[in-house]
Amino acid sequence: MVKVMQCWDDGVTTDLRLIELLRKYEAKATFNLNPALHGEARPASHWAPAGHTGWSYKGFLPGKLARHELLDVYSGFQVASHCMRHETAGTLPDADFLKAALDARHFLEDLFQRPCRGFAWPCGRYTQELADAMLAEGFAYGRTTENSEPVTASPHPMILRSSCHFADNGFYARYETAKKTDQIFYFWGHSYEMMDSEGMWNQFELKLKFIHDDPDAVWCDLADIDWKNLCGKSRP
Repeated sequence: MVKVMQCWDDGVTTDLRLIELLRKYEAKATFNLNPALHGEARPASHWAPAGHTGWSYKGFLPGKLARHELLDVYSGFQVASHCMRHETAGTLPDADFLKAALDARHFLEDLFQRPCRGFAWPCGRYTQELADAMLAEGFAYGRTTENSEPVTASPHPMILRSSCHFADNGFYARYETAKKTDQIFYFWGHSYEMMDSEGMWNQFELKLKFIHDDPDAVWCDLADIDWKNLCGKSRP
């Protein structure tokens, strides 16, 4: 059996459509959240107007879910720390970064009333020193934006490399490779990357259906895996 896992970052409004698909195909997932960036209201996702100078994803501006919505929207799924305000390793003192990671974890544990020991490095940036400190603080894993075949070749549980991004052109090939190696297939992304493109949403739905229909696949949560004992033990 191949254990299939996925995680999605940032708590954006397009997660609502994503979750409909996940529930349709009985898929598990972890959502990496920045609690301090969720306000009282939900700004609608929209296309940036002419002259917009701030951040956008290819001109698409994904709104954040309102803080009061988080518990209901992500009910039945796992949530993980993505720092309080998407703080990035190396851009602030390590002590401040660690506090941001832990504060987000504690907020989510209080809100969802369950352990929240997962982490995703904002922008994929990490350091060995912070990885060691986070592990010592009780985090079970930390996802980077790097790939590894197999996943268990990742060098450290807090420097976890996925199989691929959800939109990777080699998604299906990497899936088949995972079945032949460590039987772990792990992908990630941001739901806003599909914007309002029906073609992209349809392509992703086909991937969910492909996994759902595979009798050798089982959906798992990242928190179910003993990454501390697995990482670094297998090499490509």
